[in-house]
Amino acid sequence: MTRRTWSRYPRRTFYLFVSPWVAGFLLLTAAPLVYAFAVSLTNFDGSSPRWRWVGFRNYTELFSDHDAWAALLRTIGYTAIVVPLSVAGSLGLAVLLNRRLKAVGLWRTIVYLPSVVPVVATAITWKLVLNRDAGILNAILSFTGLDAVTWLVDPMAFYALILLTLWGVGGGMVITLAALQDVPTELEDAARVDGAGRWKVFRHVTVPMISPVLYFQVVTGVIATLQIVVQPLLLAETNSISAIGAVPQSTHLYMVQVWQEFFLNNRFGYGSAMLWVFFVIILAFTLLVQRSSRWWVHYEVNSDADR
Repeated sequence: MTRRTWSRYPRRTFYLFVSPWVAGFLLLTAAPLVYAFAVSLTNFDGSSPRWRWVGFRNYTELFSDHDAWAALLRTIGYTAIVVPLSVAGSLGLAVLLNRRLKAVGLWRTIVYLPSVVPVVATAITWKLVLNRDAGILNAILSFTGLDAVTWLVDPMAFYALILLTLWGVGGGMVITLAALQDVPTELEDAARVDGAGRWKVFRHVTVPMISPVLYFQVVTGVIATLQIVVQPLLLAETNSISAIGAVPQSTHLYMVQVWQEFFLNNRFGYGSAMLWVFFVIILAFTLLVQRSSRWWVHYEVNSDADR
C-alpha cells in the first residue's frame, strides 16, 4: 500500500500567500534597481529624448569627483557620531524608564512621541526653534545673557543636524525597553549573590542578554543614517524655494549631493551611478557590522533543542 504524506495545506497555498510580497519585491525593488543601473550607463537628463549610451563613463567620473567623496566622508563621520549616540541614548532612556516611577507610562509616551512625528514636520519645527532671530533656543540664551548662535549655518549646522536626528531616539527606546523587560531576573539576582555590583550586573549580564536588540539598532541605524537627505535639505537656512539645495558645507552629505545631481543638474545617469556605488558601500558597511557581531552579540541557546 502506498504511503501518503499528510499536509494540512496544498503547496499552491504557500505561493498564494507569498505572491503579494514577491510581486511587490519584483515591481518595487528589483525592477527599479535594474532600471537605475541601466540609466547609470547613459547620459539621460530626465526629460530629453536625446540621450545616448555612455557605458561606465559615469562611474569613471564619479571616482574622480572630489565633491562626492568629500560628501561621503562627511556622511561616514556623521554616521559614526549619530549611531553610537542613538544606541546609547536609547539604552539609557530604556534603563531609566524601566524603573518603578510614578506615571511611568506617561513618561514613556512623552519620550516615544517625537519618533512618530513625520520627518518633514520635525525638520520644519526644529528649523523654527533654531532660527537665529526668532527661535526659542536663542531667546533662552538671550534671557540668560548669552549671545545668539547661528545654528543653521556653518559650523553649527552640523551639530544642529545631529540634534535633530537624536530627537527621535524614543523609537529605539521602546525596542530596548522591551528587551530589558525580557531579561530573566534570576540571572541578575544570581550575579548580585555572587558579589557583583550594579554596574557589573548591567555590564556582564544585562547588556549581553539584550545585545541582539542592540545589534539590530546598530545595523538599521547605520543604513538609515547613511541615507539621510530630507533633514539636511529642510534644515538649511534658505530664503526661497529655489535655494533649497544650498545646504551648509558641513551638512552637505552624500545623498544631498545625489539630490543635487538629479534635481538641480538634471544628470539622472550620473546620479544613478552615484546611487549604485552608494548601495555597494552601504552593503559593505552592513556586512562589516555583521561580521563584527560575533565578538559582541550573544544569543540564547536552547539546550533542549540541541539534544
